[in-house]
Amino acid sequence: MEIGILKKSQLVEISTTRRSPRIRLQVPVFLRADDVSGAEFIELTKTLNISSTGACITSVHILRPEQIVHLTIPAPATASSSLVPSETPPITARVLRQESAGHMRLFGLEFLSPIE
Repeated sequence: MEIGILKKSQLVEISTTRRSPRIRLQVPVFLRADDVSGAEFIELTKTLNISSTGACITSVHILRPEQIVHLTIPAPATASSSLVPSETPPITARVLRQESAGHMRLFGLEFLSPIE
């Protein structure tokens, strides 16, 4: 009888399923996408966790699997220094999965280009 003990090779296999580590970090983002009826919307939301290859975000809208969405990180209205960009370029992502959390929905997104 085997007791639920994992061998070292199994542990490595499980830990390498992610391409990059997640960081539990709440970052405000503007989500721009089309809802299921086809109407474009912009929503100020936040990430729950993020990695170089994707993020988990919240939204009150319903998104479709494989849908392409755009995230933009808000920047200060006026940059006080040339080191702070006046805006950030949108991050394009694909919806991989979703789940309900009360009136909100959680979406797992994969960035089309990893963040460096």
